Amino acid sequence: MKIIPLKEGNFSTNKTKDFTLLTEENSAVLGGIKMSVTPFIITTGNDIILLDAGIGWKNETGKTVISELMKKENINPEQVTKILLSHLHKDHIETTITRTENGFEATFPNAEIYIQKRELGFAMNNRGNHSFDFDTLEKLIRLDNIVWMEEDNGFITDEIYFEVAGGHTPYMQVFWIKEGNEIAFYGADDLPQKSYLKYHLAYKSDFDGRKAMELRLKWQKEAVENHWKILLYHDLDTSILQL
Repeated sequence: MKIIPLKEGNFSTNKTKDFTLLTEENSAVLGGIKMSVTPFIITTGNDIILLDAGIGWKNETGKTVISELMKKENINPEQVTKILLSHLHKDHIETTITRTENGFEATFPNAEIYIQKRELGFAMNNRGNHSFDFDTLEKLIRLDNIVWMEEDNGFITDEIYFEVAGGHTPYMQVFWIKEGNEIAFYGADDLPQKSYLKYHLAYKSDFDGRKAMELRLKWQKEAVENHWKILLYHDLDTSILQL
């Protein structure tokens, strides 16, 4: 398999979940939580998979950073076959849709989009939560190519396994992608940064911080034993970690 980080940038985010790009000029003075936003493309012999879909950050030409990075890798949006969404916070779903003069369309028109149905229910019951962009979310779920997931775990294909882990959100799901002897693990926001493996803490920003902490301890042990490549969505410096 080939793993391609699609890093949109490093950002500062405030209490209302507004993202500001960190630059050399502002990084020392901006407060808030600092994090990267890094979706991933994984290519296997059978699929081109997008793991989460970023915030749709655009460069100075008005094109999304994700589309430009994919272009450099000679991957067209039409070639993506599967989009695996861990949860529905706005920094994980934005580039699933493209806004047009006539409304919106699927950015990746040939991709099946896998969404945990119970996670959608949680989002819709939390209308005041700044972590969600309901305009984007309501457009996303109107697309024709949604695959609604209702099981707690299972195989999407022989290469892709999912599990509803909870933790960061109550129905957040994580993914393992295996091809040959390689295993890529995506723990999404239960394991977003390398430091989460160094400091064993229950974070108040998680729906169930203790559960997320316990899962990290379990995954860390399994990652060492099985040589996983851990994909880090929010780490400022490291996108792929192998223990």
